[in-house]
Amino acid sequence: MGKAGQALRQTLEKHGISQYRLAEVMGIERNNISRWVREERDPTAEKVEAIAEALRVLDPEACREFVTLYLGEYMA
Repeated sequence: MGKAGQALRQTLEKHGISQYRLAEVMGIERNNISRWVREERDPTAEKVEAIAEALRVLDPEACREFVTLYLGEYMA
């Protein structure tokens, strides 16, 4: 487990985005974000897409960073 959670944690910390704010934009409970960040659960593919969309609304650079951290070499 964890690549999405690791990428999300790094992105939120670097860009100063709170789990509460991300959850609000995504329309979900903050505890879901917390489980991903703590790597207790992996988000589904649909949720990874929703995370990226919410980050794009909050901070487009954060979105790019999350996608790059998550997909890494597959971005080429």
